[in-house]
Amino acid sequence: MGIKSFQGARRQQESVSVALTVKDYMSKDLIVFKPEQSIEEAIQILIKFKISGGPVVNDKYELVGIISEGDCLKQVSESRYYNMPMKENKVEKRMATEVETIDGNMNIFDAANKFLNAKRRRFPIVENGKLVGQISQKDVLKAALKLQHERWNSVTK
Repeated sequence: MGIKSFQGARRQQESVSVALTVKDYMSKDLIVFKPEQSIEEAIQILIKFKISGGPVVNDKYELVGIISEGDCLKQVSESRYYNMPMKENKVEKRMATEVETIDGNMNIFDAANKFLNAKRRRFPIVENGKLVGQISQKDVLKAALKLQHERWNSVTK
C-alpha cells in the first residue's frame, strides 16, 4: 500500500507584468517656474498649489534650475533684513542651478536609493535636453504600494 498525498494540485504562479521604471510613475503635468518670475509670484504659486518647489525652465522648456520653499525663505529673510521689496528679485537669482536629474529608465527601487543618498525631495527627468517630468519621494512610495498590491494579487490568483 502506497502513501497518498493529501495536498491538492499546486497553483501555477502567474507572471504579472508590472511597470518598474521612473517614467512609469513620474509626474508629467508639472507646475514650472520661469527665471524672470518674481520671488513673490513664485511664493504665491507654491502656496496656491501646495507644493514645496519645482523646476525652472527657459522658453525652450530646458531645465535651468530648481526653486524651493527654502530658496524663497532666504529671500523673505533678506528682504526684511535689508528692507528690500521681494518684487525686485527674480527666481533666477534664488534658484539652485546645480540640478541633479534622474534617468526616466531607472528602476523605481534604484530611484528610492538615489533619494535616500541624495537627500532630495524631487528629481527632474530630462530627455533630449527638455524637461519631460519629475519624480518625487511620494511618487516612489505610491509605486511601492502599487507594486506590492500587484505582487500580492498575482500570488493569490
